[in-house]
Amino acid sequence: MQKLSLNQSLSQKLSPQQIQFIKLLQVPTAELDTRVEEELEINPALEEGREEEAAPEREEFEEGEVSSTEDLNVEDYLGDDDFSGYKMQGDGNYNDEEDREMPVAMQASLNDQLEAQLGFLGLEERQENIAKQLIGSIETDGYIRRELDAIVNDLAFAQNIETDIEELEELLGQIQRFDPPGIAARSLQECLLIQMERKMDDLEEDEVIQTAVRILSLCFDEFTKKHYDKILKKLNLEDEGLLKEAVSSITKLNPKPGSISGGLVKTQYLIPDFLLSNTDGEFDLTLNSRNAPELRVSQSYTEMFSAYDKSDKKDKKLKETVTFVKQKLDAAKWFIDAIKQRQNTLLRTMESIIKFQYEFFQDGDESKLRPMILKDIANEISMDISTVSRVANSKSIQTDFGIFPLKYFFSEGISTTSGEDVSSREVKNVLAELINGEDKKKPLSDDKLEKFLKAKGYNIARRTVAKYREQLNIPVARLRKEL
Repeated sequence: MQKLSLNQSLSQKLSPQQIQFIKLLQVPTAELDTRVEEELEINPALEEGREEEAAPEREEFEEGEVSSTEDLNVEDYLGDDDFSGYKMQGDGNYNDEEDREMPVAMQASLNDQLEAQLGFLGLEERQENIAKQLIGSIETDGYIRRELDAIVNDLAFAQNIETDIEELEELLGQIQRFDPPGIAARSLQECLLIQMERKMDDLEEDEVIQTAVRILSLCFDEFTKKHYDKILKKLNLEDEGLLKEAVSSITKLNPKPGSISGGLVKTQYLIPDFLLSNTDGEFDLTLNSRNAPELRVSQSYTEMFSAYDKSDKKDKKLKETVTFVKQKLDAAKWFIDAIKQRQNTLLRTMESIIKFQYEFFQDGDESKLRPMILKDIANEISMDISTVSRVANSKSIQTDFGIFPLKYFFSEGISTTSGEDVSSREVKNVLAELINGEDKKKPLSDDKLEKFLKAKGYNIARRTVAKYREQLNIPVARLRKEL
């Protein structure tokens, strides 16, 4: 027997305006131009240009408040249909007009370079097609990670070419003689061996090169773990200086030969979202001008709507026209308001960060950074933590001493023996100095680093030392060992 029941629940939903503001807030300055251009293309009611009446100063904005367009009264819109929907346009990639106009020299890709060298081998058509399949399997760093068995199957199914592992090995060996040295290797060991053996062809009598080849061939595992005593014993080497020179020659090889190949490389420019200048201790914070595009609601569309609204609303086609115009006017107004609210939120957040890190912005001394988390700024400006996170996630500020991402100013706190809290960034700097000054023959373990830091007054656990060391991309003590 079926039963009917009635349930009541509360839920929160974001309005189209809120969704639009959130999307615009997290867009960096470099992509805002593209986002505005997209909106101008899809909405004829939105125009470029300054509004006739000056926009209110940013100090007049309150949290969650948006400015209004005086010549557009939304309350007078028709109310007999659902709220005017607004389809969000996807965020596009930044494509500066200058970049489009600037000619860029084209270079041959890695694949093109290898196929050009393939022509000098004089292979028959079948073998050339197999070799091209191998070249096509080379990844951007220069390695072939696809199993040869799988390449055999690829050739059989895709090109109807029957081959075997032996033939692939032979052709692969010829490709591995191409430039750049080390190309088409299947492992790091093979990549380094290819490069070192090519050197040995030129310097056959060089004892250092011969020793390096023996290390890579017979003691690669010990070499990666820096077990130099085991290498000396396994290779019956008595001269430690020879081992040191051989290891040094190996470390100078390129582990990613594909990275030095040609290819079209587009220079990326960092565009700061904020500009900060310090004049006699007085800070002047401004937004990058790209954050403040001049937009307005089309006057012709506003007049068109007024004319349609005063006409006979019983006409179905006319009503559809009124609805369309209303949606476009709504979308234009919402977009302008979202841009202004974005500017207001960015400035309020950055002003709070400057206030919190005032001593750092005076001279750029990293040791003066205070511990600061997202919640500190959110409480200061009475906004949600997620809003502050969106501002800090992809924005940067230009100061008199460099450009910094906003994430740079956020760090955890570490207590000292004096009871003060210092930024984890300061502790990382001290940790890096300790490691840089250590005896490389006997590098400091995490336990010893912990004791040194505690001696300097930082209350820190060994696992925290390990975490900070990894964040600094510093390997463990065993891998920092040198001869």
